[in-house]
Amino acid sequence: MVDLSKMRQEYSSKGLRKEDLEDNPFKQFEKWFNEALKAELIEPNAFTLATVGKDLKPSQRTVLLKMYDKEGFTFFSNYESKKAKQIDENSNISAHFAWLGLERQVRIEGIIKKISKTESLKYFLSRPKGSQLGAWVSHQSQVVTSRSILETKFDEMRKKFAKGEIPFPSFWGGYQIIPNYFEFWQGALNRLHDRFVYKLVENRWEVCRLEP
Repeated sequence: MVDLSKMRQEYSSKGLRKEDLEDNPFKQFEKWFNEALKAELIEPNAFTLATVGKDLKPSQRTVLLKMYDKEGFTFFSNYESKKAKQIDENSNISAHFAWLGLERQVRIEGIIKKISKTESLKYFLSRPKGSQLGAWVSHQSQVVTSRSILETKFDEMRKKFAKGEIPFPSFWGGYQIIPNYFEFWQGALNRLHDRFVYKLVENRWEVCRLEP
């Protein structure tokens, strides 16, 4: 057994008070996200997405947030992946941002839906050519016997689409998370961490504090 019991990080922030919070959780998220950018954290837009299919077995992976507004949070994926199949079976999801450099976490729960093909195409065209080709090459979540197969397929696609624009793959696009729950977690001294929850109740956000 590897004993990690003596690993301990003492949180040094002054904590979080209710009067410091924005009334709207999207505004609070934007405030913290901008502070994560300013702090130059690695991949501040990376978050863990948890999904559960009809077999009730949860699955998690890290994806990248590509846009957000007052309606929800958008990322992009292969529509034939394991996550996509679970989303088709159960639209309830959970997302987790870990900004440990700021001693902060944000948890989001809600439902998820595909965005329009027009919106997905717009983003696809903004991607570097290599990323566009990668969307065509990868049959996400499928077994592949070696990396060389992927590299060969990539070279084939690069030659195939050498002239002109790379077409938009019909099996790829965006998802939008529509939250009904936010939790903002701020580390504090003596493990008395601050946790504030926003719950959507009859189209308005109610805020409460949770014990650590």
